[in-house]
Amino acid sequence: MTAQKTSGGLDFEALRQAIENLDAELLVSLYADDAEMRTVNRYTTPSSPKVLHGKEEIAEYLRDVCGRAMTHRIENEVVGAERVAFNEACEYPDGTKVLCAATLEVQEGKIYRQVNVEAWDE
Repeated sequence: MTAQKTSGGLDFEALRQAIENLDAELLVSLYADDAEMRTVNRYTTPSSPKVLHGKEEIAEYLRDVCGRAMTHRIENEVVGAERVAFNEACEYPDGTKVLCAATLEVQEGKIYRQVNVEAWDE
């Protein structure tokens, strides 16, 4: 398999491997120092999204998620010029499923803006 890269230079296959293998440190390395991550879900609505500013806040969140007993699988990716979009299908050991639709903006090989929209089993 050849590495898919955006014209912004992000190595999408490294991103896929980091997410699917719960490799928080590799995942964190793909973010710009001044990155922003915005998440909308049942608790953080579009009017009041969870917003993380900077690589350190994002790293804390990613380390928490990667430390959980759950699986992650990337599906339906679209890798384009300075943008990446994909679905992330997650499952906890108890069978609870989460689907995340993610859109990333890339500059100089790093993610600088990410928007996640999550739907959880109720």
